[in-house]
Amino acid sequence: MNLLDFLKPGLKIKRWLLLGLIGILLLGTGLSGVLIRLGLGAISGWAMGAILAAGALAVYIALKGFVGRVPMLGAVKGLGFGRPESNRKIIHKRILMRGPRVVVIGGGTGLSVLLRGLKNFTHNITAVVTVSDDGGGSGVLRTDLGMLPPGDIRNCILALADTEPVMEQLLQYRFKKGRLAGQSFGNLFIAAMNGISVNFEEAVKRISQVLAVTGQVFPITLEDTVLYAQLKNGAVVKGESNIPVQALEHDSPIERVFVRPEHPKPLPEVLEAIESADVVVLGPGSLYTSIMPNLLADGITDCLHRSEAPKIYVCNIMTQPGETDGFSAADHIRALEEHAGRKILDMVIVNSGSIEGMHLKRYAGDGSGPVEIDGERIRSGIKVISQDLVSVQGEYLRHDSMQLAHLITKLIAGNGLNLLEYYYHLTSKH
Repeated sequence: MNLLDFLKPGLKIKRWLLLGLIGILLLGTGLSGVLIRLGLGAISGWAMGAILAAGALAVYIALKGFVGRVPMLGAVKGLGFGRPESNRKIIHKRILMRGPRVVVIGGGTGLSVLLRGLKNFTHNITAVVTVSDDGGGSGVLRTDLGMLPPGDIRNCILALADTEPVMEQLLQYRFKKGRLAGQSFGNLFIAAMNGISVNFEEAVKRISQVLAVTGQVFPITLEDTVLYAQLKNGAVVKGESNIPVQALEHDSPIERVFVRPEHPKPLPEVLEAIESADVVVLGPGSLYTSIMPNLLADGITDCLHRSEAPKIYVCNIMTQPGETDGFSAADHIRALEEHAGRKILDMVIVNSGSIEGMHLKRYAGDGSGPVEIDGERIRSGIKVISQDLVSVQGEYLRHDSMQLAHLITKLIAGNGLNLLEYYYHLTSKH
Protein backbone atom coordinates (compact mmCIF):
# COMPACT_ATOMS: atom_id res chain seq x y z
CA MET A 1 0.00 0.00 0.00
CA ASN A 2 1.39 3.42 -0.97
CA LEU A 3 0.89 6.72 0.84
CA LEU A 4 -2.07 7.75 -1.34
CA ASP A 5 -3.89 4.50 -0.58
CA PHE A 6 -3.27 5.03 3.13
CA LEU A 7 -4.76 8.51 3.00
CA LYS A 8 -7.98 7.32 1.35
CA PRO A 9 -11.05 7.18 3.68
CA GLY A 10 -11.90 3.69 4.81
CA LEU A 11 -12.15 2.26 8.32
CA LYS A 12 -11.72 5.70 9.94
CA ILE A 13 -8.75 4.58 12.01
CA LYS A 14 -6.31 7.25 10.85
CA ARG A 15 -8.06 9.83 13.04
CA TRP A 16 -7.46 7.62 16.05
CA LEU A 17 -3.84 7.05 15.08
CA LEU A 18 -3.39 10.83 14.83
CA LEU A 19 -5.06 11.38 18.20
CA GLY A 20 -2.85 8.70 19.71
CA LEU A 21 0.22 10.39 18.30
CA ILE A 22 -0.87 13.71 19.80
CA GLY A 23 -1.41 11.96 23.12
CA ILE A 24 2.07 10.48 23.02
CA LEU A 25 3.52 13.91 22.23
CA LEU A 26 1.62 15.42 25.17
CA LEU A 27 2.87 12.66 27.45
CA GLY A 28 6.37 13.25 26.21
CA THR A 29 6.04 16.96 26.81
CA GLY A 30 4.71 16.39 30.29
CA LEU A 31 7.45 13.90 31.08
CA SER A 32 10.10 16.28 29.83
CA GLY A 33 8.54 18.92 32.07
CA VAL A 34 8.97 16.60 35.04
CA LEU A 35 12.62 16.14 34.19
CA ILE A 36 13.11 19.83 33.66
CA ARG A 37 11.40 20.62 36.97
CA LEU A 38 13.69 18.29 38.76
CA GLY A 39 16.58 20.18 37.27
CA LEU A 40 15.56 23.65 36.11
CA GLY A 41 11.97 24.03 37.26
CA ALA A 42 10.81 25.59 33.97
CA ILE A 43 7.26 24.12 34.11
CA SER A 44 4.93 24.48 37.07
CA GLY A 45 3.61 21.40 38.81
CA TRP A 46 -0.05 21.92 37.88
CA ALA A 47 0.83 22.43 34.22
CA MET A 48 2.84 19.22 34.14
CA GLY A 49 0.00 17.31 35.75
CA ALA A 50 -2.54 18.73 33.31
CA ILE A 51 -0.35 17.86 30.31
CA LEU A 52 0.24 14.32 31.56
CA ALA A 53 -3.48 13.81 32.23
CA ALA A 54 -4.45 15.16 28.80
CA GLY A 55 -1.89 12.93 27.11
CA ALA A 56 -3.03 9.83 28.96
CA LEU A 57 -6.67 10.59 28.17
CA ALA A 58 -5.90 11.12 24.48
CA VAL A 59 -3.99 7.83 24.27
CA TYR A 60 -6.84 5.99 26.01
CA ILE A 61 -9.52 7.47 23.70
CA ALA A 62 -7.37 6.79 20.63
CA LEU A 63 -6.73 3.20 21.69
CA LYS A 64 -10.43 2.62 22.33
CA GLY A 65 -11.39 4.15 18.99
CA PHE A 66 -8.68 2.25 17.12
CA VAL A 67 -9.62 -1.09 18.63
CA GLY A 68 -13.28 -0.36 17.97
CA ARG A 69 -12.45 0.10 14.29
CA VAL A 70 -10.31 -3.02 13.93
CA PRO A 71 -12.59 -6.03 14.41
CA MET A 72 -9.78 -8.54 14.89
CA LEU A 73 -8.68 -6.66 18.01
CA GLY A 74 -12.08 -5.76 19.35
CA ALA A 75 -13.27 -9.36 19.19
CA VAL A 76 -10.46 -10.60 21.42
CA LYS A 77 -11.83 -11.31 24.88
CA GLY A 78 -10.43 -9.33 27.75
CA LEU A 79 -9.59 -6.08 25.97
CA GLY A 80 -12.79 -4.46 27.14
CA PHE A 81 -13.39 -2.54 23.92
CA GLY A 82 -16.43 -3.23 21.78
CA ARG A 83 -18.42 -6.42 21.23
CA PRO A 84 -18.13 -9.09 18.51
CA GLU A 85 -21.59 -8.19 17.24
CA SER A 86 -20.71 -4.55 16.68
CA ASN A 87 -17.38 -5.55 15.19
CA ARG A 88 -19.06 -7.77 12.61
CA LYS A 89 -21.36 -4.89 11.75
CA ILE A 90 -18.35 -2.64 11.22
CA ILE A 91 -16.84 -5.21 8.86
CA HIS A 92 -20.03 -5.24 6.82
CA LYS A 93 -20.14 -1.47 6.55
CA ARG A 94 -16.45 -0.70 6.15
CA ILE A 95 -14.17 -3.55 5.15
CA LEU A 96 -16.63 -5.21 2.80
CA MET A 97 -17.20 -1.91 0.99
CA ARG A 98 -13.57 -2.22 -0.10
CA GLY A 99 -13.82 -5.93 -0.86
CA PRO A 100 -13.06 -7.53 -4.23
CA ARG A 101 -15.15 -6.59 -7.25
CA VAL A 102 -17.11 -9.72 -8.15
CA VAL A 103 -19.31 -10.11 -11.21
CA VAL A 104 -21.67 -13.10 -11.14
CA ILE A 105 -23.44 -14.13 -14.35
CA GLY A 106 -26.39 -16.51 -14.55
CA GLY A 107 -29.95 -16.89 -13.37
CA GLY A 108 -32.32 -19.19 -11.57
CA THR A 109 -31.94 -20.54 -8.06
CA GLY A 110 -28.21 -21.24 -8.33
CA LEU A 111 -27.29 -17.60 -8.78
CA SER A 112 -29.28 -16.43 -5.76
CA VAL A 113 -27.73 -19.18 -3.61
CA LEU A 114 -24.23 -17.93 -4.42
CA LEU A 115 -25.19 -14.29 -3.84
CA ARG A 116 -26.49 -15.02 -0.33
CA GLY A 117 -23.06 -16.23 0.69
CA LEU A 118 -21.03 -13.77 -1.36
CA LYS A 119 -22.49 -10.66 0.28
CA ASN A 120 -20.81 -11.74 3.53
CA PHE A 121 -17.38 -11.31 1.93
CA THR A 122 -17.72 -8.22 -0.25
CA HIS A 123 -20.20 -5.47 -1.00
CA ASN A 124 -18.81 -4.92 -4.50
CA ILE A 125 -21.08 -7.43 -6.22
CA THR A 126 -22.64 -7.12 -9.65
CA ALA A 127 -25.24 -9.76 -10.49
CA VAL A 128 -25.94 -10.10 -14.22
CA VAL A 129 -29.23 -11.90 -14.70
CA THR A 130 -30.76 -13.58 -17.73
CA VAL A 131 -34.14 -12.29 -18.94
CA SER A 132 -35.18 -15.20 -21.16
CA ASP A 133 -37.56 -16.78 -18.61
CA ASP A 134 -41.05 -17.31 -20.00
CA GLY A 135 -42.59 -19.76 -17.55
CA GLY A 136 -44.59 -19.48 -14.34
CA GLY A 137 -45.60 -16.13 -12.90
CA SER A 138 -42.81 -14.33 -14.75
CA GLY A 139 -44.10 -15.62 -18.06
CA VAL A 140 -47.62 -14.43 -17.27
CA LEU A 141 -46.45 -10.91 -16.48
CA ARG A 142 -44.22 -10.92 -19.52
CA THR A 143 -47.19 -11.77 -21.75
CA ASP A 144 -49.79 -9.58 -20.05
CA LEU A 145 -47.72 -6.46 -19.39
CA GLY A 146 -45.02 -6.72 -22.04
CA MET A 147 -42.32 -6.38 -19.38
CA LEU A 148 -39.13 -8.37 -18.87
CA PRO A 149 -39.53 -11.45 -16.66
CA PRO A 150 -39.00 -10.45 -13.02
CA GLY A 151 -38.58 -13.86 -11.33
CA ASP A 152 -34.80 -14.32 -11.44
CA ILE A 153 -34.29 -10.62 -10.78
CA ARG A 154 -36.52 -10.89 -7.70
CA ASN A 155 -34.56 -13.83 -6.31
CA CYS A 156 -31.24 -12.04 -6.77
CA ILE A 157 -32.50 -8.83 -5.18
CA LEU A 158 -33.78 -10.75 -2.16
CA ALA A 159 -30.52 -12.69 -1.89
CA LEU A 160 -28.58 -9.41 -1.66
CA ALA A 161 -31.14 -7.43 0.35
CA ASP A 162 -30.89 -6.44 3.98
CA THR A 163 -34.48 -7.23 4.85
CA GLU A 164 -36.39 -8.57 7.81
CA PRO A 165 -37.61 -12.20 7.54
CA VAL A 166 -41.23 -11.03 7.35
CA MET A 167 -40.44 -8.78 4.39
CA GLU A 168 -38.72 -11.63 2.56
CA GLN A 169 -41.66 -13.93 3.26
CA LEU A 170 -43.97 -11.26 1.89
CA LEU A 171 -42.02 -10.76 -1.33
CA GLN A 172 -41.73 -14.52 -1.88
CA TYR A 173 -45.38 -15.20 -1.07
CA ARG A 174 -47.33 -16.89 -3.86
CA PHE A 175 -51.07 -16.47 -4.11
CA LYS A 176 -52.95 -19.75 -3.87
CA LYS A 177 -56.38 -18.87 -5.26
CA GLY A 178 -58.08 -16.78 -7.90
CA ARG A 179 -56.56 -15.23 -10.98
CA LEU A 180 -53.35 -14.51 -9.10
CA ALA A 181 -52.82 -18.18 -8.19
CA GLY A 182 -49.16 -19.07 -8.57
CA GLN A 183 -48.05 -15.45 -8.84
CA SER A 184 -45.61 -14.07 -6.27
CA PHE A 185 -46.09 -10.75 -4.52
CA GLY A 186 -42.46 -9.87 -5.31
CA ASN A 187 -43.14 -10.18 -9.04
CA LEU A 188 -46.15 -7.87 -8.69
CA PHE A 189 -44.03 -5.42 -6.71
CA ILE A 190 -41.45 -5.30 -9.51
CA ALA A 191 -44.22 -4.98 -12.10
CA ALA A 192 -45.69 -2.02 -10.21
CA MET A 193 -42.28 -0.37 -9.91
CA ASN A 194 -41.72 -0.97 -13.61
CA GLY A 195 -44.99 0.83 -14.30
CA ILE A 196 -43.83 4.02 -12.54
CA SER A 197 -40.26 3.90 -13.84
CA VAL A 198 -38.68 4.91 -17.13
CA ASN A 199 -37.63 1.34 -17.89
CA PHE A 200 -37.00 -2.04 -16.29
CA GLU A 201 -33.43 -1.16 -15.36
CA GLU A 202 -34.55 1.88 -13.37
CA ALA A 203 -37.25 -0.20 -11.69
CA VAL A 204 -34.66 -2.73 -10.53
CA LYS A 205 -32.39 0.04 -9.23
CA ARG A 206 -35.21 1.69 -7.29
CA ILE A 207 -36.31 -1.59 -5.71
CA SER A 208 -32.68 -2.30 -4.80
CA GLN A 209 -32.56 1.03 -2.98
CA VAL A 210 -35.80 0.34 -1.12
CA LEU A 211 -34.55 -3.07 0.04
CA ALA A 212 -31.00 -1.89 0.85
CA VAL A 213 -29.41 -4.30 -1.61
CA THR A 214 -25.72 -5.08 -1.30
CA GLY A 215 -24.05 -4.42 -4.65
CA GLN A 216 -26.13 -4.11 -7.79
CA VAL A 217 -28.38 -6.28 -9.93
CA PHE A 218 -28.66 -5.82 -13.70
CA PRO A 219 -30.66 -7.62 -16.37
CA ILE A 220 -28.28 -8.65 -19.15
CA THR A 221 -30.34 -6.62 -21.65
CA LEU A 222 -33.48 -4.51 -21.83
CA GLU A 223 -34.53 -6.12 -25.13
CA ASP A 224 -37.41 -8.58 -25.19
CA THR A 225 -35.52 -11.71 -26.23
CA VAL A 226 -36.85 -15.21 -26.84
CA LEU A 227 -34.64 -18.24 -26.28
CA TYR A 228 -34.57 -21.06 -28.84
CA ALA A 229 -32.85 -24.44 -28.84
CA GLN A 230 -31.87 -26.66 -31.72
CA LEU A 231 -31.86 -30.30 -30.74
CA LYS A 232 -29.44 -32.83 -32.18
CA ASN A 233 -32.25 -34.37 -34.20
CA GLY A 234 -32.72 -31.02 -35.96
CA ALA A 235 -35.89 -29.94 -34.17
CA VAL A 236 -36.08 -26.29 -33.05
CA VAL A 237 -37.79 -25.46 -29.75
CA LYS A 238 -39.07 -22.00 -28.88
CA GLY A 239 -39.22 -20.73 -25.32
CA GLU A 240 -36.99 -21.21 -22.29
CA SER A 241 -39.52 -23.25 -20.34
CA ASN A 242 -40.24 -25.54 -23.32
CA ILE A 243 -36.65 -26.45 -24.08
CA PRO A 244 -35.99 -29.17 -21.45
CA VAL A 245 -39.52 -30.52 -21.86
CA GLN A 246 -39.21 -30.91 -25.63
CA ALA A 247 -35.69 -32.31 -25.37
CA LEU A 248 -37.04 -35.10 -23.18
CA GLU A 249 -40.07 -35.70 -25.39
CA HIS A 250 -37.89 -35.88 -28.52
CA ASP A 251 -35.32 -37.95 -26.60
CA SER A 252 -32.72 -35.72 -28.23
CA PRO A 253 -30.11 -33.60 -26.41
CA ILE A 254 -29.59 -29.89 -27.03
CA GLU A 255 -27.17 -29.05 -29.84
CA ARG A 256 -27.15 -25.29 -29.32
CA VAL A 257 -29.25 -22.40 -28.05
CA PHE A 258 -29.80 -18.98 -29.64
CA VAL A 259 -31.95 -15.91 -29.12
CA ARG A 260 -34.21 -13.75 -31.24
CA PRO A 261 -33.55 -10.99 -31.96
CA GLU A 262 -29.92 -11.96 -32.41
CA HIS A 263 -27.13 -10.21 -30.53
CA PRO A 264 -29.25 -8.20 -28.08
CA LYS A 265 -27.49 -5.15 -26.73
CA PRO A 266 -26.25 -5.59 -23.15
CA LEU A 267 -26.45 -2.83 -20.58
CA PRO A 268 -23.32 -0.62 -20.61
CA GLU A 269 -23.05 -1.09 -16.83
CA VAL A 270 -22.66 -4.83 -17.37
CA LEU A 271 -19.70 -4.38 -19.71
CA GLU A 272 -18.12 -1.84 -17.36
CA ALA A 273 -18.51 -4.19 -14.40
CA ILE A 274 -16.80 -7.05 -16.27
CA GLU A 275 -13.94 -4.81 -17.40
CA SER A 276 -13.22 -3.63 -13.84
CA ALA A 277 -13.89 -6.94 -12.06
CA ASP A 278 -11.42 -8.76 -9.84
CA VAL A 279 -13.18 -12.03 -10.68
CA VAL A 280 -16.04 -13.12 -12.94
CA VAL A 281 -18.15 -16.11 -11.89
CA LEU A 282 -20.48 -18.01 -14.23
CA GLY A 283 -23.10 -20.14 -12.53
CA PRO A 284 -24.20 -22.16 -10.78
CA GLY A 285 -27.44 -22.61 -12.68
CA SER A 286 -29.11 -24.26 -15.63
CA LEU A 287 -26.40 -24.45 -18.28
CA TYR A 288 -28.43 -23.82 -21.44
CA THR A 289 -31.33 -21.76 -20.11
CA SER A 290 -29.78 -19.62 -17.33
CA ILE A 291 -26.08 -19.16 -18.09
CA MET A 292 -25.67 -19.36 -21.87
CA PRO A 293 -28.35 -16.77 -22.76
CA ASN A 294 -26.15 -14.14 -21.11
CA LEU A 295 -23.24 -15.05 -23.40
CA LEU A 296 -25.43 -14.44 -26.47
CA ALA A 297 -25.68 -10.71 -25.79
CA ASP A 298 -23.59 -8.62 -28.16
CA GLY A 299 -19.98 -8.18 -27.05
CA ILE A 300 -20.20 -10.14 -23.78
CA THR A 301 -17.80 -12.93 -24.77
CA ASP A 302 -15.34 -10.38 -26.23
CA CYS A 303 -15.49 -8.46 -22.98
CA LEU A 304 -14.89 -11.64 -20.98
CA HIS A 305 -11.96 -12.53 -23.21
CA ARG A 306 -10.37 -9.09 -22.74
CA SER A 307 -10.85 -9.05 -18.99
CA GLU A 308 -7.73 -9.86 -17.01
CA ALA A 309 -9.82 -11.09 -14.08
CA PRO A 310 -9.97 -14.86 -13.53
CA LYS A 311 -13.12 -16.40 -14.99
CA ILE A 312 -14.58 -19.15 -12.82
CA TYR A 313 -17.30 -21.58 -13.78
CA VAL A 314 -19.24 -23.12 -10.87
CA CYS A 315 -20.41 -26.49 -12.09
CA ASN A 316 -23.78 -27.82 -10.97
CA ILE A 317 -23.85 -30.56 -8.38
CA MET A 318 -26.43 -32.64 -10.27
CA THR A 319 -27.27 -33.06 -13.95
CA GLN A 320 -30.51 -31.48 -15.17
CA PRO A 321 -33.04 -33.57 -17.11
CA GLY A 322 -33.60 -32.24 -20.60
CA GLU A 323 -30.51 -30.02 -20.46
CA THR A 324 -27.41 -31.82 -19.23
CA ASP A 325 -28.37 -35.50 -19.08
CA GLY A 326 -25.20 -37.53 -18.54
CA PHE A 327 -22.98 -34.42 -18.64
CA SER A 328 -19.65 -34.49 -16.84
CA ALA A 329 -17.77 -31.38 -15.72
CA ALA A 330 -15.78 -31.45 -18.98
CA ASP A 331 -19.03 -31.60 -21.00
CA HIS A 332 -20.34 -28.52 -19.21
CA ILE A 333 -17.18 -26.57 -20.01
CA ARG A 334 -17.06 -27.76 -23.62
CA ALA A 335 -20.66 -26.70 -24.28
CA LEU A 336 -20.16 -23.37 -22.57
CA GLU A 337 -17.04 -22.41 -24.52
CA GLU A 338 -18.48 -23.66 -27.80
CA HIS A 339 -21.34 -21.20 -27.37
CA ALA A 340 -18.91 -18.47 -26.36
CA GLY A 341 -16.88 -19.16 -29.50
CA ARG A 342 -13.58 -18.99 -27.63
CA LYS A 343 -11.76 -20.04 -24.48
CA ILE A 344 -13.10 -17.85 -21.70
CA LEU A 345 -12.60 -19.92 -18.53
CA ASP A 346 -9.62 -20.10 -16.20
CA MET A 347 -11.02 -22.23 -13.37
CA VAL A 348 -13.87 -24.61 -12.66
CA ILE A 349 -15.29 -25.37 -9.22
CA VAL A 350 -16.74 -28.85 -8.76
CA ASN A 351 -18.34 -30.58 -5.81
CA SER A 352 -16.43 -33.51 -4.35
CA GLY A 353 -18.69 -34.04 -1.35
CA SER A 354 -20.58 -37.28 -0.95
CA ILE A 355 -24.35 -37.43 -1.33
CA GLU A 356 -26.50 -39.75 0.76
CA GLY A 357 -28.20 -42.64 -0.98
CA MET A 358 -31.73 -41.43 -0.20
CA HIS A 359 -31.06 -38.18 -2.08
CA LEU A 360 -29.40 -39.99 -4.98
CA LYS A 361 -32.39 -42.30 -5.27
CA ARG A 362 -34.88 -39.42 -5.28
CA TYR A 363 -32.94 -37.50 -7.94
CA ALA A 364 -32.47 -40.66 -10.00
CA GLY A 365 -36.25 -40.99 -10.10
CA ASP A 366 -36.30 -37.69 -12.02
CA GLY A 367 -33.47 -38.78 -14.32
CA SER A 368 -30.77 -36.77 -12.57
CA GLY A 369 -27.40 -37.82 -11.13
CA PRO A 370 -24.19 -36.30 -9.75
CA VAL A 371 -21.97 -34.46 -12.22
CA GLU A 372 -18.85 -36.56 -12.80
CA ILE A 373 -15.51 -34.87 -12.14
CA ASP A 374 -13.44 -35.96 -15.15
CA GLY A 375 -10.44 -33.70 -14.73
CA GLU A 376 -8.44 -35.56 -17.38
CA ARG A 377 -10.97 -34.51 -20.06
CA ILE A 378 -11.07 -30.86 -19.08
CA ARG A 379 -9.01 -28.81 -21.50
CA SER A 380 -5.54 -27.72 -20.49
CA GLY A 381 -5.33 -24.25 -19.03
CA ILE A 382 -8.35 -24.65 -16.77
CA LYS A 383 -7.60 -25.19 -13.09
CA VAL A 384 -9.96 -27.65 -11.39
CA ILE A 385 -10.90 -26.79 -7.80
CA SER A 386 -12.63 -29.65 -6.02
CA GLN A 387 -14.29 -29.24 -2.62
CA ASP A 388 -17.20 -30.52 -0.56
CA LEU A 389 -19.85 -27.91 -1.35
CA VAL A 390 -23.10 -29.83 -1.19
CA SER A 391 -25.89 -28.75 1.14
CA VAL A 392 -29.30 -30.33 1.66
CA GLN A 393 -32.09 -27.74 1.68
CA GLY A 394 -35.41 -29.43 2.18
CA GLU A 395 -35.84 -31.87 -0.71
CA TYR A 396 -33.16 -30.28 -2.85
CA LEU A 397 -29.39 -30.44 -3.12
CA ARG A 398 -27.81 -27.00 -3.34
CA HIS A 399 -24.38 -25.48 -3.05
CA ASP A 400 -23.49 -24.38 0.47
CA SER A 401 -23.62 -20.61 -0.09
CA MET A 402 -21.07 -19.66 2.58
CA GLN A 403 -18.61 -22.41 1.67
CA LEU A 404 -18.81 -21.55 -2.02
CA ALA A 405 -18.42 -17.82 -1.41
CA HIS A 406 -15.51 -18.46 0.94
CA LEU A 407 -13.79 -20.60 -1.67
CA ILE A 408 -14.19 -17.94 -4.36
CA THR A 409 -12.84 -15.31 -1.97
CA LYS A 410 -9.79 -17.46 -1.27
CA LEU A 411 -9.17 -17.87 -4.99
CA ILE A 412 -9.08 -14.08 -5.31
CA ALA A 413 -7.11 -13.25 -2.17
CA GLY A 414 -4.70 -16.20 -2.07
CA ASN A 415 -4.05 -18.53 0.82
CA GLY A 416 -3.11 -15.99 3.48
CA LEU A 417 -5.56 -15.31 6.31
CA ASN A 418 -7.02 -11.88 5.69
CA LEU A 419 -9.87 -9.88 7.22
CA LEU A 420 -12.42 -11.46 4.89
CA GLU A 421 -11.38 -14.95 5.94
CA TYR A 422 -11.31 -13.83 9.56
CA TYR A 423 -14.89 -12.67 9.20
CA TYR A 424 -15.86 -16.03 7.71
CA HIS A 425 -14.36 -17.93 10.65
CA LEU A 426 -15.96 -15.51 13.11
CA THR A 427 -19.47 -15.79 11.66
CA SER A 428 -19.25 -19.55 11.16
CA LYS A 429 -19.03 -19.90 14.96
CA HIS A 430 -22.27 -18.03 15.56
